[in-house]
Amino acid sequence: MEGQPHSPELNWPQAVESLAEELTSQLGGRPDLVLAFISPDYKKYFELITAALKDRLGGALIGCSAGGIIGGGQEVEQQSAMSLTGATLPGVSIETFHITNDSLPDLDDAPGSWEKLMQIESSEKPSFILLCDPFSFKIDSFVQGLDYAFSRMVKIGGLASGGHKAGENRLICDDKVYRSGLVGVALSGNVQVDSVVAQGCRAIGKPSRVTKCDRNLLYELDGKPAVNVLREAIERLSDGEQKLARDAIFLGVAMNEFQEKFVDGDFLVRNIFGIEPMSGALLVGEVLRSERTVQFHIRDAATSRDDLRAMLKRYVDKSGSMASGALLFSCLGRGQHLYGRSNHDSDCFRDFFGDIAIGGFFCNGEIGPIGDSTFLHGYTSSFGIFKEKE
Repeated sequence: MEGQPHSPELNWPQAVESLAEELTSQLGGRPDLVLAFISPDYKKYFELITAALKDRLGGALIGCSAGGIIGGGQEVEQQSAMSLTGATLPGVSIETFHITNDSLPDLDDAPGSWEKLMQIESSEKPSFILLCDPFSFKIDSFVQGLDYAFSRMVKIGGLASGGHKAGENRLICDDKVYRSGLVGVALSGNVQVDSVVAQGCRAIGKPSRVTKCDRNLLYELDGKPAVNVLREAIERLSDGEQKLARDAIFLGVAMNEFQEKFVDGDFLVRNIFGIEPMSGALLVGEVLRSERTVQFHIRDAATSRDDLRAMLKRYVDKSGSMASGALLFSCLGRGQHLYGRSNHDSDCFRDFFGDIAIGGFFCNGEIGPIGDSTFLHGYTSSFGIFKEKE
């Protein structure tokens, strides 16, 4: 697997040829799968670029417009750029797809409806890479349906970026370019795709039990008003952390209710949007259920850095650092905006995995698992780590 860097100073035919030449040279031939991430200033050329890539490289192709590009160890944000990440995948079945809302089964349909939609059976144990337009597709319902039909199989990806309204983003699937829906690829056979999701948060206070809620309104924790529990957690912080909490406070929802102890990474982190004026309930970006364990979280650059390193170390300690390549789907709110410098997450990944190829883009939302379920995240880095099956 190889990822090639941007070519911001070249016009698109030169950029495509330069990137394709370097990619095929490093792979020793044409790739079986290519992912193309292209800045939105090229959008009027997307059809031409797609045709040129298919002609030059062949194989399966997916991609999208991207407000920031990752490739060749570089992260290029808000600049003219494109990157190609490709792989030769012997013994791997590769199925690309484009899906619209109209084709989605109901969530209470049988798993076979989702297998029919994806044109692959769960017995093949596929992994999915998903690229979605944020303005036109029900991604939450889609990943919920995929989890139902393809339980415990990896789904990673991101929401296309660079566009500011419906119709401005671009999605690539083989020789076609779309302005809506979702594109992706299902991989099965001799490939293992692992995931690491770093949400960039640190827990504060202590875990609490939801004792009163109504969908995304949180009224009580452990029988006390939730807003009071939040204030108590913030009051225990240092002055600097209290200032941070006023601007960046979140609620983590535990994914495994049977755990006795929780650490960072065990929670699905969701925004707290404010306080409902009439009731004093916290307005949370997640539908809650009574008796769920939750804990408040904060986020800043140092916390995000520590969390990323902790998640990568946890993976390497368990699964080792040998890999053929990786994809990184990172939030537009990370990168230079968060860390004050370029290449932070790519550099951190290389600290643990060495000089393996990593490509990807900065997303309007990131797709990846927490526990056994897949979610759409914000402010995260979602990695897909590729290796041959053992």
